[in-house]
Amino acid sequence: MKLAVLPILAGVALGVLAPVLVYFGNPGNMGMCAACFSRDIAGALNLHQAQIVQYIRPEIIGLVFGALIASFALGEFRARAGSAPVVRFMLGAFAMIGALVFLGCPWRMWLRLSGGDLSALAGIGGLIVGILIGLFFLKRGFSLGRNRQASKIVGLVFPIFTLILFGLLLWSLWDPNALVKTSQKGPGSQHAPLLISLIVGLFLGAIFQRSRFCMIAAIRDTVLFKDTHILQGVIALVVAAFLTNLMLGSFHLGFSNQPIAHNDTLWNFLGMLLSGIAFTLAGGCPGRQLVLAGEGDGDAGVFVFGLLFGAAIAHNFGLASSPAGIGANAPIAVFLGIVFCIIVAFFAKERRV
Repeated sequence: MKLAVLPILAGVALGVLAPVLVYFGNPGNMGMCAACFSRDIAGALNLHQAQIVQYIRPEIIGLVFGALIASFALGEFRARAGSAPVVRFMLGAFAMIGALVFLGCPWRMWLRLSGGDLSALAGIGGLIVGILIGLFFLKRGFSLGRNRQASKIVGLVFPIFTLILFGLLLWSLWDPNALVKTSQKGPGSQHAPLLISLIVGLFLGAIFQRSRFCMIAAIRDTVLFKDTHILQGVIALVVAAFLTNLMLGSFHLGFSNQPIAHNDTLWNFLGMLLSGIAFTLAGGCPGRQLVLAGEGDGDAGVFVFGLLFGAAIAHNFGLASSPAGIGANAPIAVFLGIVFCIIVAFFAKERRV
């Protein structure tokens, strides 16, 4: 199969399976969301105390292990690490803060639009502008440096962490006093059956690993290299999700009363602008980072740990949005995040030896 076709197949797979997961119980327009699901995991691990968003999402576990299995099967598992870990951690934290101001990662942004949520349009605009800002600095020499080959165990640390999450999830199913928390109401209590979620995650992880599917790369490759094959996958995602939502009766057009979304245009735009810059500087959207972590990239694993930290900060300090609007302290956090990203982008250069 030609590699150019794989992003389209990956987009169709996500576009069909995400609404199907909603049909089976996941929150509305949130069949797959790397940011929101990581936020739920952070809550389950007691990193934040927002009781309505606490659940170890099997889709994330499946995504990582699907990528792990595919990379081993194809001989592409390669342990590497060592590229500006502290900066990557902070980029992950600010990327998550921006995503939780908007209420969704780039995947959910398109899924929201495909479900009829027109408030996602501001987020799309913000993401594109954020990516373009990141590309501006990339073209002027920005670099976090190159990672280095590492021993295999270094590349397996994040998958092992994910395996521990799976064990904790199974424990929580039969022991109500388990160490992890599970929401009894709200989005965290809404989830498809474990086996269905896990299988979907495994399948998507494998096809994303093979296709290099990434929302940031779709814009980056189009702008820098005039290569649109990943962008075609994003278009396929939107079309497939739109048609699937229509068939399932879950398409509702409008700006207001959309599931787990708010209609503050400015902060939808600025939240995703922050995320777009951070994702671009770090080298990929949160879904892509999870896949990279599954195939041995320790730097991507650090970024994902930053996402978990950012989710904790967002919910512990009133930064995260809700359907009622943005958090009280969100504006200052978004401003600080943008300033941080611009400073890093301006000063981080790869030294030539």
